[in-house]
Amino acid sequence: MTKKVLLIIGGGIAAYKSLLLIRELARRGIETQVILTTGGAEFVTPLSAGALSGKTVFTNLWDMTPTVEGEAEMGHIELSRSADMIVVAPATANLMSRAAHGVADDLATTTLLATDKRVLYAPAMNVRMWEAAATQRNVKALNADGALFIGPDAGEMACGEFGPGRMAEPDAIADAVQAALMGDMTLDGLRAHKPLAGRRALVTAGPTREAIDPVRYISNQSSGLQGYAIAQALADQGAEVTLVSGPTALPAPHGVARIDVESARDMLDAVEDALPSDIFVSVAAVADWRPAKQFDKKAPKPKTGVPPLEMVENPDILARICKSKLRPKLCIGFAAQTHDVVKLARAKRKRKGCDWIVANDVSGDVMGGQQNSVTVVTEDGEETWSRADKRNIARRLAAKIGRVFDETSA
Repeated sequence: MTKKVLLIIGGGIAAYKSLLLIRELARRGIETQVILTTGGAEFVTPLSAGALSGKTVFTNLWDMTPTVEGEAEMGHIELSRSADMIVVAPATANLMSRAAHGVADDLATTTLLATDKRVLYAPAMNVRMWEAAATQRNVKALNADGALFIGPDAGEMACGEFGPGRMAEPDAIADAVQAALMGDMTLDGLRAHKPLAGRRALVTAGPTREAIDPVRYISNQSSGLQGYAIAQALADQGAEVTLVSGPTALPAPHGVARIDVESARDMLDAVEDALPSDIFVSVAAVADWRPAKQFDKKAPKPKTGVPPLEMVENPDILARICKSKLRPKLCIGFAAQTHDVVKLARAKRKRKGCDWIVANDVSGDVMGGQQNSVTVVTEDGEETWSRADKRNIARRLAAKIGRVFDETSA
């Protein structure tokens, strides 16, 4: 399902970067609807924002024509709730102050007050304005209400001064948006009971790379999306999450500590260093084998034939952790198979010594795709979950984990 962002463009010279942000979000498959403030319109035009977003740009609270699915009379309500999240970029000192104090005197602030979604602010202002006590009070208040922040960066200002105040770059904001969208972005979700509060969770994700030489390696097609989504979902349930990740193109989930690794041995070391933990979810597609010898220099191509490649077995991370003296209370593995999925998963759960196995058929586009269908195999039986977005699978798994630890449900 396509994610949707409502972008509020404030009045500052950094507004030009917001046009680049629209394009960067589109490149990542995220749709953007724009509200352009009166101040923002001094720097960019509705025509330019509309041309890049492909949607009508809204500017006036009193001029809500029936263009949002025919909804006109309560336009700010529809705008505030139809998107998956709201981004304010640039977020000026004035705009953040009005939002923090619940002012609703134009389309932007009325929308912010009416929303049921979380808001990401990308501040941009003069360094002294950013460091002012009033601004910092407003940031603290917005943060307490569930707002997210990215930046500001330090650098030279348009006014010639130097320091923190530059709006974060569009690709960095897009990373933050993409990471936030892995989780529950509703305010109700933010304020809900957190069954994993006070618990530590350890998640592995992505592929591993087993080097042949400095140029070549052995790997697989895992995108890491399912593991990253599980890490985010566990954080949304209140857990303190450490994500040990092989090489991926994904930004770190919001509120999750990420440790980047390359090989299976690197991943094992990082996982063991991160113990103790209450929960371990082994989602990473770890290479079963690695080259017995790694060349320090690029191995030359032979004049004829194919060079022999002797392989040795990689450590079994899931089995090692399940048998560790620091074994987490709940150990969960993933079983990626192309046939006899549930039968092989049952055998794997017993062989590894883990509590649950999440079995999935990867014969299609699962490893690189957006969706998954799984069967959760436990000692008590099996649950099959129909094909859904990987984020939804992650939230369902996190909720099941939460019920194991939820003291209120005991």
